[in-house]
Amino acid sequence: MISLYASVTHRLSQADWLLATLARLIFAGTLLMYFWVSGLTKLGEGFKGLFQPSVGAYAQIFPKAMEAVTFDTSQLSIFHWAVVVAGTWAEFILPALIVLGLLTRLSALGMIGFVVVQSLTDLFGHGGLEHKETFGAWFDRFPDSVILDQRSFWVFVLLVLVVKGAGPLSLDNALRKRIPEA
Repeated sequence: MISLYASVTHRLSQADWLLATLARLIFAGTLLMYFWVSGLTKLGEGFKGLFQPSVGAYAQIFPKAMEAVTFDTSQLSIFHWAVVVAGTWAEFILPALIVLGLLTRLSALGMIGFVVVQSLTDLFGHGGLEHKETFGAWFDRFPDSVILDQRSFWVFVLLVLVVKGAGPLSLDNALRKRIPEA
C-alpha cells in the first residue's frame, strides 16, 4: 500500500506541465474577462481612446486626485496620463500574453505587480481599509474578502506561472523548440 502511494505521488511530482497548464487555464477561466472588461471601462471614444482614457479611468486609478481637481482630467499631470494609459493597456496585454503562453513568466510577474497596485488603490484610494469585509483577514472563518482572500489566490496562480512557466501548450514552448540551445 505504501509503495503504491509512493509510486503515484512520485508520478504526480514529475508532472510539472500539469501545474503550469492548469494555472493558465484557471487564469483564463476566472480572470481574463475580469481584466478585459475592466480595461474596456477605461478606454475613451474610438481609436483615440487608446491614448485618451475615459474620465472613469482616471477616477478608478487616481480617485483622490480626481476629487481634488473636481474630475477635470486636464488639471492632472502627464504622469497621471502615463499611468492610466499603461494600466489600461496592461489589462489587455498581460492577460492575453498569459493565456497565449507568450513571455509568460514576465507577464505573470507584471500581473502580480498590477494586482498589488490595484489592491493598494482599492484600500487607500477607494476606502477599502474602512470596510473590514473588503480588506478581510487571514485565518478567520470568512474566505470571501475581496483583497486578502481573493487576490491572494490570484497572486498564487500567477506565482505558479512565474516559477513553472507556461507549460507545453504555449507559444513559449513552441518558440523554445525553434531556438537551438547554446
